[in-house]
Amino acid sequence: MPREFTVSRSIRIDAAPQAVYEQISRPARMGRWSPENLGATVPGGDGPAEVGTVFEGRNKRGVFRWTTRCTVTEADPGRRFAFRVHAIGLRHPKLKSPIATWEYRFHRAEGGTKVTETWTDDRRSWPDPVAGVFDRIATGGSTFAAFQIRNIDRTLRNLKRELEQRPEA
Repeated sequence: MPREFTVSRSIRIDAAPQAVYEQISRPARMGRWSPENLGATVPGGDGPAEVGTVFEGRNKRGVFRWTTRCTVTEADPGRRFAFRVHAIGLRHPKLKSPIATWEYRFHRAEGGTKVTETWTDDRRSWPDPVAGVFDRIATGGSTFAAFQIRNIDRTLRNLKRELEQRPEA
């Protein structure tokens, strides 16, 4: 079975697109919603990241922890935020290689915002059989596409819960 390189999921949140963008565009906050990310170190603090901002994300899966280097590729307030993951390592991201791209789109919907989170596997040079074996070991038995669908669903539900509880959202 060929690899699935891109998966997306959406959710409607009772908040304006700009308010949702303001949260997502701050990579240090992602650990509040993601089941895998623990947050990020972003030069310049906690403001919304701009195109070209490079940050290091801290991640965990079970007992395994690692760090990634990411670069913001899109920052269109209230519309779109995206970043590319291009290095990985245990404490410091030393292995440089295309890994993944994460994108968030925001559309006004029914008095709130439809948020779509998309994961794209950028490991295009990996042969499918090699990627398949690696993915099943790294995810505990599934493909990365299936694994990321579950992560995206949890992230979006957590984001919705938090933003809908905020009086300013």
